[in-house]
Amino acid sequence: MSESTVSDVIPEVPPPVSSAEKKRLAWALVLISMAQLMVVLDSTIANIALPFIGHDLDINEANLTWIVTGYALAFGGLLLLGGRLGDLYGRRRIFMVGVVVFAVASLLGGIAWTEPLLLSSRALQGVGAAMASPAALALITTTFPAGPQRNRAFAVYAAMSGIGAAVGLILGGWLTGLDQPLGVDGWRLTFLINVPIGLLAAAMAPRFFDESEKHEGWLDIPGAITGTLGLLGLVYGFSRAGDERYGWGNEWTLGSLAAGVALLVFFAMIESRVKHPLLPVRVFAHRTRAVSFIAMMILPAAMFAMFFFLSLFVQNVVGYSPLHAGFAFLPFSVGMIISATLASNLINRVDPRYLAGTGSLVAAAALFGFSRLSVDESPGNLLGVLQGDALGADVSYWTQILPFVFMMALGMGLVFVPLTLTAVHHLRAEDSGVGSGVLNTMQQVGGALGLAILSTVSLHFATNRGDEIAPGLLQAARGAGLDQQMAPDKFHEAMGQLTYLGSFTEGATTAFLVGAAMMLTASVIIWLFLGVKHEELATDGPEAPVHVG
Repeated sequence: MSESTVSDVIPEVPPPVSSAEKKRLAWALVLISMAQLMVVLDSTIANIALPFIGHDLDINEANLTWIVTGYALAFGGLLLLGGRLGDLYGRRRIFMVGVVVFAVASLLGGIAWTEPLLLSSRALQGVGAAMASPAALALITTTFPAGPQRNRAFAVYAAMSGIGAAVGLILGGWLTGLDQPLGVDGWRLTFLINVPIGLLAAAMAPRFFDESEKHEGWLDIPGAITGTLGLLGLVYGFSRAGDERYGWGNEWTLGSLAAGVALLVFFAMIESRVKHPLLPVRVFAHRTRAVSFIAMMILPAAMFAMFFFLSLFVQNVVGYSPLHAGFAFLPFSVGMIISATLASNLINRVDPRYLAGTGSLVAAAALFGFSRLSVDESPGNLLGVLQGDALGADVSYWTQILPFVFMMALGMGLVFVPLTLTAVHHLRAEDSGVGSGVLNTMQQVGGALGLAILSTVSLHFATNRGDEIAPGLLQAARGAGLDQQMAPDKFHEAMGQLTYLGSFTEGATTAFLVGAAMMLTASVIIWLFLGVKHEELATDGPEAPVHVG
């Protein structure tokens, strides 16, 4: 007969925490939040500055995309390695090295005077982020005692992960728009702002974090090479697939995806044979963790649909300035803080399935709300754009955009907090870093895959809609005599731009609808398979063994 011991059934009550310890934990959380916010917002902060960077450094449009892609590639490809380095050599040490590398790379980006230096600095930022982010998440599990304190810490971490993209858009728009602040171009501050934050976090870390125990083993070099290159191949391939200039049929896209899959298969073979693998199979062995990883790959992919397509919609169609567009997402940050705080309190009394399941349904409803956006695509309205009228002037931010932005934030806060907890709960101490790396990798790869799929869907429907409205637009333009008033090349360019604007909404709203379906798929997975109880999240250490008596 099998039975659990009493200690397995009744969670251990943590000892009371002194005021000095509470202060130390509060500062530790501030440092983790600073680092995570810095890492996440850098994914978007440079986006708005791209035209200014291209002008100042004479970078063509094709190479400008590498300012964003280079960071994403290094970050996503090195996360597993960064997490394992923390397990082997100490998480505090790797956290400190990561934020210092990030700060130095940001300094190089801020003073860059050539294209190669700027692109190299962005890749180096990704290296630093890949070390700091999983170490920060693992430090939560080793610094904060299980129960309410750790749940609150995870809630803040999850909130930083969620609001970072929105903060990046706002901060990027504001800094870029400044006129020679401190004697430098505004876009340079989008990089330089990270320098004091990173150095301060590294300097204060020894005071508020204890070094984690170093674990026996050596770095799995073959696994590190194949795993990193495999992830690089996937992220790069998905990024190209989502770019309308290349798409899924491009030979480099297909070659990169095929190479990525082949390398990851080889990586799996290596991991099953080595004594100290980079990614132990046991990390996926527990159903709760496996379900959390799968859900955390699908959910951010759907969330990226809102940031990507809605930011383009409010700028290209409604007519917002970049800074105005950034502030349009401010309610998302507010909603994330509210919902993450609510989730951190409820997780002590409510099972993760109900919080994450409900949150994913709310987020799906928000995406469905965005899919109902519409504009007047009549030839007369399209031609009005040439006179300075916004195509989407009849779109109300307060009734058609704001409510769903806020709903999305509420839903994702209820999702991120419990799933971040369940994804790293009951991991062995020696696997905390790589487990955090897997969680971050799932988000990065899932985001790249989701954006590629949704961009393909959007382009397909936008193209079909463009073919429908182009003849009427051309006829109306000729009827108004525009073909006689404009040079032939300018006329055809204007017709192409107006057709794109008129058809973009069709593509974007279809992408929102597919994103809602992705969110519902993740919700079904959560409701059916995430069976862990909230009482278990108040216990510490690896899964309790079952004793035979």
